[in-house]
Amino acid sequence: MGEKVLLKIDGKEKEYESGVTYLELSKEYSKDYDAPIILAKADGNLTELYKSIDKNTTIEFVTIKDKAGMMTYRRTAMLMLHKAIVDVVQNHEDNIHVLYSMDQAYYCELFRDNAKVDIDDEFVDAVNKCMNDYVERDIVFNKYTMSVDEAIESFNTFGLSDKARLLKYRGDSRINMYELDGFIDYSFGYIAPSTGMIKNYEISRFGDGFLINFPSNSSVHSIEEPQLRPKLFDQLHLASRWVHSLDIATLGALNDRIASGDMTYIILAQEAEMEKRIGDIAQKIAEDKDKKFVMIAGPSSSGKTTFSHRLSIQLMAMGLKPHPIGLDDFFVNRADMIPLPDGSLDFEALDAMDIEGFNDAMNALLRGEVVDMPTYNFITGRREYNGNKLQIGEEDILVIEGIHGLNDKLSYSLPAESKFKIYISALTPLKIDEHNFISTRDSRLLRRIVRDNRTRGHNALASLERWDSVTSGEDKHIFPFQENADVMFNSALVYELPVLKPYIEPLLYAIPKDSKEYPEAKRLLKLLSYCLPYPSEEIAKNSIVREFTGGSCFKV
Repeated sequence: MGEKVLLKIDGKEKEYESGVTYLELSKEYSKDYDAPIILAKADGNLTELYKSIDKNTTIEFVTIKDKAGMMTYRRTAMLMLHKAIVDVVQNHEDNIHVLYSMDQAYYCELFRDNAKVDIDDEFVDAVNKCMNDYVERDIVFNKYTMSVDEAIESFNTFGLSDKARLLKYRGDSRINMYELDGFIDYSFGYIAPSTGMIKNYEISRFGDGFLINFPSNSSVHSIEEPQLRPKLFDQLHLASRWVHSLDIATLGALNDRIASGDMTYIILAQEAEMEKRIGDIAQKIAEDKDKKFVMIAGPSSSGKTTFSHRLSIQLMAMGLKPHPIGLDDFFVNRADMIPLPDGSLDFEALDAMDIEGFNDAMNALLRGEVVDMPTYNFITGRREYNGNKLQIGEEDILVIEGIHGLNDKLSYSLPAESKFKIYISALTPLKIDEHNFISTRDSRLLRRIVRDNRTRGHNALASLERWDSVTSGEDKHIFPFQENADVMFNSALVYELPVLKPYIEPLLYAIPKDSKEYPEAKRLLKLLSYCLPYPSEEIAKNSIVREFTGGSCFKV
């Protein structure tokens, strides 16, 4: 008999032959899970299922209901999609650009010689047929290492110039590659062992390109139609066109600019473009004399505070008198909050706001009355009145910032014509390469980790532990109302990842390997490894990135 290994799986110990694979084990234990197993954790570290085990190990299985599992599912499907595109077009000069996500879908466009190619139903049907064929055949992915020079040559052969561009800045001499039925690609993370695991997806025409739609973590066996969000889609498109016009759409292109010492004008152009957009919004507000309440809302770390200040300055330049108001000051007293079943308090729920008190105060201001404005004391958990008197006249306007700003249930009694609603988020157009975009949530998470450490003394572990709760609140209280906005503002800065890198890398490296959040920290560190750092000294003091790194001229 061969050597044995003692494996602890789901809390139970059992001996197996040395060399058993995680895939073999996953088939044995699949009946105990309500979703397909796609990865494993070996002693707390994520690993792919094809690997064999030669030592005593504690194992947890990861399904596509888990965040890491669904990311792996999508990553694998995208590799299959890239292969299908090559099989359908039979032309290495044709390549898809994966631009951004929409709900559970990715939006893609097809390019040939840097020109967009029209998508028709015949193309979509052919790609779907290829993908379905791969699933039916259950093709195994082969993983092997290749020198960076060989990979660059391979990518140039396949017309993947952005991938080749990116690899110039990799510190490693070799990288992992995946082969699918003769098609070779690099993946920015783990993938499934074979194509047969990717059973649910849907490809359909959309806009100038197409969508590949995936199941959600909560509904892994079905596909939901993505909600159409035309205002959000327009903002993503505008940002994408702008970075393409300056040839800084990918990390490789941005690295080229950093390496050549050509970043100053990029930074100045970005800030000028952003200031123009802020000025255009202020102009719209100033032209409508009925507007008295500028309601600003957006997800965590979107730069709402800095944006509010910069918008106020633009309004002042147009002869108005803006007054900033934070919705946090209208929280109900902590003693009056209804606790959740676990005893905690949900400060993100609408019920946490003193809705009646807010409406009474705003209507009194509309009538020209003097109002004693509250300040919420987060230490005592009570609203305080410290003599902050406010009265507004014809040229005064209130700039109100908070997560419920776009929800009409908060401002139910205010005349609709008196409100101007702004949705703000960091909709980064920057991509890793042609096939891999940087998610909005990742961009905001990196911002938040840096800010939490600077302003609250939180380490990166604390920020990561809190993040799922934060995003859950956004799904409930912010995103459903984003299309209600009169305008959307994209706060993403194309240069911010290189600027944030020196601040955040030491924080992520400090996360212990035995921590539950270590795989997520490792994933973020891998993302950061693809960009060169850039010093923050020349960043303007009113830049949104200063809200996170420090050095802002505003109180943020």
